[in-house]
Amino acid sequence: MPEYLKKRFGGQRIRIYLSLLSLLLYVFTKISADILSGAIFIQQALGLNIYLAVIALLAITALYTVTGGLAAVIYTDTLQTFIMLIGSFILMGFAFNEVKGYENFEKLYMQAVPSITGNISANCYEPRPDSFHLFRDPLTADIPWPGLVFGLTIQAIWYFCTDQVIVQRCLSAKSLSHVKGGCILCGYLKILPMFLMVFPGMISRILYTDVVACVDPDECEKHCGTRVGCSNIAYPKLVVELMPKGLRGLMLSVMLASLMSSLTSIFNSASTLFTMDIYTRIRRSASEKELMIAGRVFILALIGVSIAWIPMVQGSQSGQLFVYTESITSYLAPPVAAVFLLAIFCKRVNETGAFYGLIIGLCMGLSRMITEFIYGTGSCAIPSNCPTIICGVHYLYFGLILFVISGIVMLAVSLMTKPIDDKHLYRLCWSLRNCTEERVDLEMDDWTDNQDSNSVDSDDDKPGFLKKAVMCFCGLETKKAPKLTKEEEEELQRKLTDTSEVPLWRNVVNVNAIILLCVAVFCHAYFG
Repeated sequence: MPEYLKKRFGGQRIRIYLSLLSLLLYVFTKISADILSGAIFIQQALGLNIYLAVIALLAITALYTVTGGLAAVIYTDTLQTFIMLIGSFILMGFAFNEVKGYENFEKLYMQAVPSITGNISANCYEPRPDSFHLFRDPLTADIPWPGLVFGLTIQAIWYFCTDQVIVQRCLSAKSLSHVKGGCILCGYLKILPMFLMVFPGMISRILYTDVVACVDPDECEKHCGTRVGCSNIAYPKLVVELMPKGLRGLMLSVMLASLMSSLTSIFNSASTLFTMDIYTRIRRSASEKELMIAGRVFILALIGVSIAWIPMVQGSQSGQLFVYTESITSYLAPPVAAVFLLAIFCKRVNETGAFYGLIIGLCMGLSRMITEFIYGTGSCAIPSNCPTIICGVHYLYFGLILFVISGIVMLAVSLMTKPIDDKHLYRLCWSLRNCTEERVDLEMDDWTDNQDSNSVDSDDDKPGFLKKAVMCFCGLETKKAPKLTKEEEEELQRKLTDTSEVPLWRNVVNVNAIILLCVAVFCHAYFG
């Protein structure tokens, strides 16, 4: 994705900015939250110390990330998806059986009030009147409906359309129909968490009210080790307490498989961003082997920083992991969503406008995020004293405002500066997507693959057994690739860039996209 922006705008600063910001977001949101949620589950299931659980989780994850690369991640993800779905459906069945169906579930949830409340306001521990509605009050709700519809859409554009973790999978597909089919399958699967995760989590509050819905800080600390709330343990508590031993083991593997799947994808993409956009700026003549080693070492550093950040995640946003990740994303991601949308759909936007829009958006987002961490987000029982002028705007509304301001700055600065000639934009923006003329790149790539000269051992310098074993473990075997003729290279490049589709499969995926949209609209209307 940073490479696309370099081709679209030229220069290096946007590409480097986006890479650094993506790595920052990985640490603040994805890696920290995934590690913590996995550790909470291990802690609940096995009674381990939280940091010992973190080390155990990472040791297993790092093993097949380092040895396998993207291919191993994709194959294991595919297998784990089936295990996750089966285990989650079984748990959902057990959970709804406990509350005797959906109608009884709605009634019991509204009565799930903890027994120990102290002198804390009833608003902090009574279930919200709008708990079973998606579209909530625009001013007083925890997730206001305009923020849900527009604010979360901006986050979704950033995550599903421009984030390296997702896009790297699409770029590895065999054809455009495969890309579409994968995205549609992802959409169908994305509807399931409402039923497989959210409802069972709410049922957990019904069954273990004093633990999951605790509001007294001392009680919360006793149950889950944090004073701001214990809602994060709702799902693992359900698994550990409700399921029989054999199925409990299956669900433990399901949860760990899910988290390791997410972590391995992030590690792989973070390694790609670091090596191709940052390391090659330092070492322009680096061989492919050197880049692979640098990427693996960088993953270790990334993990260390993420573990150090875990205490901040534990105490933020009333201890709710989902709200924490969504708020951080709202502060940092909207300018990125704006720059990609304008890069694709508005060819008048140039490098200067894009860069200044990103920087102004970043400064605004960081000012809110840093202030929140200084004052703390607090909880309902212990409110934060963060100034209302900074923290008073809901994070989803803040993300929406940030997106609009960043986009306006990008357009305004671009209109005041020189436009980019069309010859540099062929097939890089929507209006010129079908052009067949040869594109003149604004800048040549600044890294050249030195595989031939550096990474292939000569016959006179064969590696020893130990070195061979280490290289094999890290996926760095030295094999001489066949030398391609110019015609073969052109044919290979044509296949790699071919976006044509077989008419039958194009129609199948397009029809499924329409069906998926209808299902999503129905679910929003029904639960609205």
